[in-house]
Amino acid sequence: MRPITNITGLAAGLAVLAAVDVALAGSMDPALERFVVNSECQQGPEGYGSYNEDFLDASGRPRCTTNDRLFKRFVNQLGFAFAPTAMHPARTTGYGGFHFSFEASYTDINERAKYWRLGTRGNDDPDAVIASEQNDDPASFLQLYSLKARKGLGFGLEVGASVGMMPQTTLMSAGGDVRLAVLEGFREGIPGYVPDIAVGGAVRTIAGTSQLQLTISSLDVQISKPIPVASSVVLSPWVGFQYLWIFGDSGTIDLTPKTDATELCNYQGDNVPGSPSAPDQVDENGEPVYDGQAICEGGVHADMNNNVVFDKARFVRQRAIIGASARYEMLQFGAQAMFDLVAPEDAQTSQSAKDELKGTPRQWTAVLEFGVVL
Repeated sequence: MRPITNITGLAAGLAVLAAVDVALAGSMDPALERFVVNSECQQGPEGYGSYNEDFLDASGRPRCTTNDRLFKRFVNQLGFAFAPTAMHPARTTGYGGFHFSFEASYTDINERAKYWRLGTRGNDDPDAVIASEQNDDPASFLQLYSLKARKGLGFGLEVGASVGMMPQTTLMSAGGDVRLAVLEGFREGIPGYVPDIAVGGAVRTIAGTSQLQLTISSLDVQISKPIPVASSVVLSPWVGFQYLWIFGDSGTIDLTPKTDATELCNYQGDNVPGSPSAPDQVDENGEPVYDGQAICEGGVHADMNNNVVFDKARFVRQRAIIGASARYEMLQFGAQAMFDLVAPEDAQTSQSAKDELKGTPRQWTAVLEFGVVL
C-alpha cells in the first residue's frame, strides 16, 4: 500500500500548489476580454479598459465586437496541449495489475501569433484585472504535469485516470481512459510473434478559470511489441494514431473589465418596488412601472451589461504517436512524441472550420513518464 499512499500524498500536494497558483494567477492564463475586433472600444480617455463614448451603438452600449476567429485559434492550440497522451504500450498491465506514474508533457505553440499575445495575461501586474494590452513574451511551449493511474481488469481491458496542472497558469486537467488490447494473452507459438494491438478512448477537461470551458476527447489505435533485454529489462516500442475532438466554450466575458459600471452610471439603486430611487413612472392604467433596471443619475447604463459569449469552438485533429518504454522490475520509464499528421485546417470536416484555422501551423508534444508497476 506504500506506493498508493505516496501517490495520494503527491496528489494532495499538487492540489495545494494549484490553489496557491489560483490566488497568484499566471502569465499564460486566458485573457479572452482582449479578443475584440476594434480595441479602441476599450480605449477611452482615461486609458486602457475605460469607457469611450465615441463607440456607442443605438442603445448606448459600447460597440465592442468579439473576435471569434482569434478565440477559436487559441482554443485549437490549447486543446492540443491538454489532449490525452495515450502514453503506454498496447499491452495492458494485466488482470490485477496497477501502474502509477508521473507524466510531463511539453507542447509547441505558435507563441508569436496574435491570439497568444492577446489571449494570455502577461506579467506586467499580477494584481490587475487585466495585466496589460497584451502579453509581450508568451511561453514558447506549454507544460503539463500529471499524475496517472492505470488498472488492468482482465480480458485485455484496462481503465485509467489522470489529474494534472499547467505551470504559468491556474489551469488544471482531469480525465479518464479506457482501452482494449485485442490480441493480449498470446505468449507462445505463432501468435506470440504477433505485435500487441490496442484501441482506446479518453477524455480530458480543464478547471481553474471561469473564462473557458475546454474538453478534449480522443480515439486511438496502437501497436507495440515487448522485447526482453538481458533477461532483466523489457523494452516496449510502439506506434499509433490518435483522433482528437476539441470542444471549447467561453464563459461570460466582460469586454471592458476596468470600467466601473456603477460609477459610470452613478448608480442609485434598481427600479423595483420599495426602492427609494425608483422613478415615478406609470403606465396607461396609472399603475407604477418597475422594469428592474439600474437607476442612473446623470450617467449612462452603457456598461451595465457589456458581457458576451464567444462562438463555440469545435475542431478535430489527427496526430501520430511514436514512443517506447523500458521496464526494470517494478520501475518503468517512457518517452513519446506526438505530432500532427496533417495541417490543422486539413483535418477539419467542415469548410467553416477549415477557414477558421487556415494557415495555423502544426504542433507537436513531447512526453516523459516515470512510474511503478505493481
